[in-house]
Amino acid sequence: RRDVLVLTPWLAPIVWEGTFSRDILDAQYLQKNLLTGVVTFAVEKYWFFIEGFMSSANKYFLAGHPVNFYLFTDSPEKISHLQMAPENHLVVIPVQDDPRWQDISRSRMDMLSSYIQSQFQHEVDYLYSMDINVQLLAHIGVEIIDALVATISSWQVTPRQHSKASETQPESQSAIPEGQGDFHYTASFYGGSVAEVYKLARACSAGLAQDRGNGLEGPWHHESRLNRYLVQHKPTRLLSPEYYWDPEL
Repeated sequence: RRDVLVLTPWLAPIVWEGTFSRDILDAQYLQKNLLTGVVTFAVEKYWFFIEGFMSSANKYFLAGHPVNFYLFTDSPEKISHLQMAPENHLVVIPVQDDPRWQDISRSRMDMLSSYIQSQFQHEVDYLYSMDINVQLLAHIGVEIIDALVATISSWQVTPRQHSKASETQPESQSAIPEGQGDFHYTASFYGGSVAEVYKLARACSAGLAQDRGNGLEGPWHHESRLNRYLVQHKPTRLLSPEYYWDPEL
């Protein structure tokens, strides 16, 4: 494709529809005997989205390949019976809700790093975090597999623009120094190898905790911290906004 940017300045591929052969990648993935996990959170009113997300992800996410879906929820009793593909497995992890959505947002990174260390690293090779309030409308395949993967925000598709979600408090651990940003990445879909996601989650959790200790609370919480981390640790693969498109656009 010549109509879009397909390579970053640090030579990481940007995956768009039409830039890869899924058949070739599927064959390579099968030879490696890999298992991929998906983490998603359904807390408080977000339990409403569980059935829509799970049914579409079960159909379209790495179809034909084994996937473990890890669902963190404070309402396990509200989950109806979900029919999973034979190769997929749903693991429900009960959690307590937090009184404020900001605390829910921050605690995601804490829980993610903790469960990677205690459980996920022993069960999957790659791990992706996705928001529960989405529906997959087309196949997302093994073209997303790489060490550290980020998705370009559909609201900001060109690099080095001022982001609406940038941290504006310079003393914050999430602040990006002037001129150092690349793309803006959504926290709604990211992942990679278990080892790299663990390092990301630990760093983001520590930065958010330090800000909290200093009385700082940015408007975008773990998304701002994720972007700060990815300035210092460049993604090895980027997914185009096609992978997480905002219907408002």
